[in-house]
Amino acid sequence: MSAVQIRTLGIEGVREFTPPVHQDDRGCFSSPYQDAAFTGATGRPLFPVKDISHNLSAGGVLRGIHYTATPPGRAKYVYCPYGQVRDFVVDLRVGSPTFGRWEVTELSGENCRALYIPVGVGHAFLSLRDDSMVVYVMSQGYVPEHEHAVSPLDPALGLPLPAGPAPRLSGRDSAAPTLAEARDKGLLPTYDACREVEAALWP
Repeated sequence: MSAVQIRTLGIEGVREFTPPVHQDDRGCFSSPYQDAAFTGATGRPLFPVKDISHNLSAGGVLRGIHYTATPPGRAKYVYCPYGQVRDFVVDLRVGSPTFGRWEVTELSGENCRALYIPVGVGHAFLSLRDDSMVVYVMSQGYVPEHEHAVSPLDPALGLPLPAGPAPRLSGRDSAAPTLAEARDKGLLPTYDACREVEAALWP
């Protein structure tokens, strides 16, 4: 199997992994997570997995920017096995050298690309096709009261959303505070707390 392409994004700790995709007249095969590639890029294997979830989204649906209160915090490994999404990661860690910075990439069933998202980095995506599926491999289970959101439409962030019809958001995401509001209310995690939680994932 040929090598996984690895890219370090402009947010500290975020990695993008694009594996080879083998296609023939039957379909395709790929491995979005490969331990040797991940360990080579990060110096450690993937965190002990506590939860695997997925969602299915119609075209034009925008989910996020979601993050977990820290502590407890959650790291994520995310990929799209079917469909196509424009994926965003946003550094929400107060005190981080890349605080407030975002990066965008495309995840799809064709490229089988995956992202490692550290504790405290927010995640959002815009579904570009009907029935786009996003899979989340996570370091902690889901606890509703720990889950928070920042508005993906925050003009100060300026996420590159396409022109045209307004994206479809949940009520929770529509009502989410801007990045500045969330920071002023003390809702965002600190960089030091996130790094401490992240380090503890590998005993």
